Amino acid sequence: MDANGLLQIFVYCLLIVALAPFVGRYLATVFAGGRTPAAAILGPVERGIYRLCGIRAGLEQHWTGYAGSLLAFNMLGVLLLFALQRIQHILPLNPAGVPAVPADLAFNTAVSFVTNTDWQAYAGEATLSYLTQMAGLTVQNFVSAATGIAVAVALARAFARRSAGTVGNFYVDLTRAALYVLLPACMLGTLMLVWQGVPQNLQAYTLATTLEGGQQVIAQGPVASQMMIKHLGTNGGGFFGQNAAHPFENPTPLTNMVHMIAIFAIGAGLTNAFGRMVGDMRQGWALLAAMGVLFLAGVLAAYWAESQGNPALSALGIAGPVNLEGKEVRFGIATSVLFAVITTAASCGAVIAMHDSLMPLAGMVSLVNMMLGEIIVGGVGAGLYGMLLFVVLAVFIAGLMVGRTPEYLGKKVEAREVKLALVAVLALASGILGLAALATVLPAGLVSVQDAGPHGLSEILYAYASAAANNGSAFAGFGANTPYQNAMLGLGMLVGRFLVIVPVLAIAGALAAKKTVPASAGTLPTHGVLFVGLLVGVIVIVGGLTFFPAVALGPIAEHLLTGAALF
Repeated sequence: MDANGLLQIFVYCLLIVALAPFVGRYLATVFAGGRTPAAAILGPVERGIYRLCGIRAGLEQHWTGYAGSLLAFNMLGVLLLFALQRIQHILPLNPAGVPAVPADLAFNTAVSFVTNTDWQAYAGEATLSYLTQMAGLTVQNFVSAATGIAVAVALARAFARRSAGTVGNFYVDLTRAALYVLLPACMLGTLMLVWQGVPQNLQAYTLATTLEGGQQVIAQGPVASQMMIKHLGTNGGGFFGQNAAHPFENPTPLTNMVHMIAIFAIGAGLTNAFGRMVGDMRQGWALLAAMGVLFLAGVLAAYWAESQGNPALSALGIAGPVNLEGKEVRFGIATSVLFAVITTAASCGAVIAMHDSLMPLAGMVSLVNMMLGEIIVGGVGAGLYGMLLFVVLAVFIAGLMVGRTPEYLGKKVEAREVKLALVAVLALASGILGLAALATVLPAGLVSVQDAGPHGLSEILYAYASAAANNGSAFAGFGANTPYQNAMLGLGMLVGRFLVIVPVLAIAGALAAKKTVPASAGTLPTHGVLFVGLLVGVIVIVGGLTFFPAVALGPIAEHLLTGAALF
């Protein structure tokens, strides 16, 4: 660890904290139906979308209607994206002549992008046409991110409302998230990326002659437009197989910083928007503080682990804490580690370093980030509603300690809400541990594992944690493109997305119907250091009890064996 690396981490955190109030104010205005600077242009477009789709914007939905609309919309997205991949070979905008995507891979990819996972078991430039990239993947990058934002906003409304039977209108929230939040930011960001050298064209791939006289195919295409939404919407799916390590996706230090800021911008801003919506800004800052404590602990631990170097290299007589294997050498170890922790904390999945090459403890940080449910800022929307699930558990535990009915923001947290929160937490754990367990014993699952021993187990755990947590990053040694893995990882993505969202919306419906209870002398303050510590403690304890045995057999065992020069 050096001063330069620590300074980069500090500057990044400072920029995110400074940006959160501005993003939060804008988000709160948008979802309250207020007037924004772009309203004069986008307002008629919004109303036109409602008329075209038959949406009654003033008609709100009960949580069951909200959840039903969300599920129907997303399942239709899966079917359309699957079909587009299967017939792309007969559709236009396919200059490379790529064939139809196999059915198992098309299913996995369709589920992946609809669930905001963007797991890719293929190289995009060699598998998908321009039309599939734009009309399929990029569209889902927008609407899957907007879906997560909509759920978070519905839950925030539930805490803010009193004796209400509705939580909003899914289609209105979806439209506003995509139209007023994601689209304008991505248009500006795309222009910036083009300025920095990211391709944005529909030309055929370029055939170049190398210095040795060989032929090289240089892929290009509509890259910049996909890059901005993949980071801002915490999608993570790259145009190229190398993802954000490819110089066409991430050509300069400026684009790298913009990518990292974009990954956290909306997630951090939503905590501020939550405070504004419930009428107490301190609540939003408390949530962001809890996220910040966990994030800093992870990034400093990972940076320390990578700075120690590899004992195996020392045994060969290579001195010094140098471990550049798998790193983005243009940006260095500190930035490579920072990007790895950001992307796994934020359910993004974009990478500039190969996580399979991280030292065991650094790889464990990325793995644990996902196992906790991507609540450390998290995916757009998913981080906020995931953190609020742990808030429900934290106030419940605090209530048990003092013998009072738990309360949060004046709403009594009763058995129904606690049970629903546990259902969501256990759904994620089942999607990770249950499916990973099958992959460790079935021959069809084991064939994908590259390495034996603890690292092989880490590969399996990482793949299913990435799927169920809707992250999308991977340990590079894991061979995911098999019929078994495509099916089971797709199942994990569906479980991790919708078996969490539905209980969250059920909690929203229950809370919206409750009356607000005035604070009393026995009410636990939920905006101070004590509550932040309690919340972080609950997250660590629940995560540890759930996942520590598996992590101990994977990255921790590998670390101990590496240190003993036995691995």
